[in-house]
Amino acid sequence: MDQLLKNIADCTVCETHLPLGPRPVVAATPTSKIVIIGQAPGLKVHQTGIPFNDPSGDRLRDWMGIDNKVFYDATKIAIIPMGFCYPGRGKSGDLPPRKECAPLWHPLLFEMMPEVKLKLLVGQYAQKYYLKNNAKRNLTETVRAYKEYLPNFLPLPHPSPRNNIWLKKNEWFEEDLIPELRDIFKATLTDS
Repeated sequence: MDQLLKNIADCTVCETHLPLGPRPVVAATPTSKIVIIGQAPGLKVHQTGIPFNDPSGDRLRDWMGIDNKVFYDATKIAIIPMGFCYPGRGKSGDLPPRKECAPLWHPLLFEMMPEVKLKLLVGQYAQKYYLKNNAKRNLTETVRAYKEYLPNFLPLPHPSPRNNIWLKKNEWFEEDLIPELRDIFKATLTDS
């Protein structure tokens, strides 16, 4: 695993497409039980090298009902985005994650992570990639059907503050899914 993480850290596959250059942000160990598969690092994460070190991360940790100590303990929780480097800005926010990372690195990482019990699919890119034809027509329908994907996957919307309107329109998410997410997390992390 150490050599694989070093190879990822040294990756330059899509360097010419990255406005700030490569700085892969990933955290994983062979004992990780839960994997958070998000989109790609934002600017603040690129600058610090700390995944979900932003308001999105604050909200995600709140949804999970865990603190920073548990969240950043890679022996329990791995963080493996669809794109490992900051993709740059577009007209309405960050660009989509680069498409090179997931097919290149995800299989190698998961091969070395036999303890994984649950993959959180945060946002539409992760959901489309991992659920393929089992994803619903849109993110809302996919997240609403979360029980269909358990115990292996749990789809979530992106926790970005940009999604506040979605959260207000879909009150069922915080009323129904979040309590179950917290229970699943607690059970998975305490399961030996």
